[in-house]
Amino acid sequence: MTVVGSPRPNLTLLVLHESDNVAIARRMITPGTALGPCLFAKDPIPSGHKVSIKPIMCGEPVLRYGQIIGFATRDVEPGLHVHLQNMALGEFEKDYAFGADVRQTEYVDTPATFMGIRRREGWGAGTRNYVGILSTVNCSSHVAGVVAEVFKKNPFTGIDPLAEFPNVDGVVALTHKTGCGMTGGEPLNVLRRTLGGYARHVNFSHVIVLGLGCEVNQIGGLLEDQRLAGRVRSMDIQSTGGARKTVEAAVEFVRDVLEEANQVSRQPIPASELIVGLQCGGSDGLSGVTANPALGSASDILVRHRGTVILSETPETYGAEHLLTRRAISREVGEKLIALMDWWDAYFKREGAVMNDNRSPGNMAGGISTIVEKSLGAMAKGGTTNLVDVVKYGETVKGPGLVFMDTPGYDPVSATGQVAGGANLICFTTGRGSVFGCKPAPSIKLASNTAMYQRMKDDMDINCGEILSGGESVEECGKRIFDLILRVASGERTKSEEFDFGAAEFAPWVLGATV
Repeated sequence: MTVVGSPRPNLTLLVLHESDNVAIARRMITPGTALGPCLFAKDPIPSGHKVSIKPIMCGEPVLRYGQIIGFATRDVEPGLHVHLQNMALGEFEKDYAFGADVRQTEYVDTPATFMGIRRREGWGAGTRNYVGILSTVNCSSHVAGVVAEVFKKNPFTGIDPLAEFPNVDGVVALTHKTGCGMTGGEPLNVLRRTLGGYARHVNFSHVIVLGLGCEVNQIGGLLEDQRLAGRVRSMDIQSTGGARKTVEAAVEFVRDVLEEANQVSRQPIPASELIVGLQCGGSDGLSGVTANPALGSASDILVRHRGTVILSETPETYGAEHLLTRRAISREVGEKLIALMDWWDAYFKREGAVMNDNRSPGNMAGGISTIVEKSLGAMAKGGTTNLVDVVKYGETVKGPGLVFMDTPGYDPVSATGQVAGGANLICFTTGRGSVFGCKPAPSIKLASNTAMYQRMKDDMDINCGEILSGGESVEECGKRIFDLILRVASGERTKSEEFDFGAAEFAPWVLGATV
């Protein structure tokens, strides 16, 4: 990373690669501001946005990170704001070079440990201890929610139904808006795979599945398809005698298992049993400079400790996938990623959309001009280690190492898939200030800039903005994130947990027609 301007702490610009023809504003820049020798700002440049530092002719590529992020749609003089008004995405050749950058991972001799929960069965270790209530269909969602509400602490009286069970983190209902009025095949398979992953999740001590009785996603089919017989309790409203009787029966089930759920004790467990889902949302132009690279550094540390990290959000990898294929441990793994890109391209065309439309207003306001620019910054979360596998949405993840899971870019849907795949902790970077939880997995929030962190301290766990001010390096911030991952995995509550986020964000990927 190169800095343009004076060597004082309030430096104006960041140049991320020597070949770049744009730089990133570290703060709001007013017209006339000196940016370097014979270089002055000709436009207002918001913090995190791009400014041209070299002439860029119409049709020439705009370079950031040393990579193409788009093409100039008009001639751009040095000192001009570079954004939607003068650049756009275009076609360019990518060299997939499968496996060209694969390097041997230098594992540590003695992995770090966290204080986790060892379950009697299943691979992995829990970082939380919930009782879960899953719904097969929207029609049983209200009943599931009523059951969970019985066990919530009353904010007015202070009465806590779980006070006698200090080792139980809560009773959580995870409900959704599908399960019927849907087609079979892939849409139903994805829903069942997601629910099955949650039903088996190591952060649940016990799970009850509630259905209506006449839905497409029948309980019997779910249990058989996902091999859940004997692992979960289930009941449907119609057979049980209605909503009230189902609530009473489900509440009785939860009360019966609370004492057993409370019998867990935390014990030292190697960090190799951590599976961390990597998310970014509400990004800005600084996310790819501070929070994402810092999380990438933490990811590299975890992988060296034989842990696993999950990179996702396939549409937000578009245009940068060739950098991942170079790190694929085999051509087969790399080609699985390219096949996903082809599927998404066809999916967007079928819906009358284009990949470059996958940017939120907040992303654009934060300085991200094209999906490729976002993808390059988002990829940094995955660090620098080898890509060991590519899996379907909600499919069980097996490490160690960096795994790519196919998910949409929409954060709740993406994180839901990661948790279904086994993530027992989520790390979520944001530049605009996304608020997010992901029960039963704790969610660590990483702020890309100090201003937003200060404004939203109640929601953010770590400020990565110190990287920008020179207060710490990317590596130092990454080590701080890794240390927090171990503490949170050991039971330390995150800001989102303190505000009880995490149930409403459960959002299985809905595919196919609603009929």
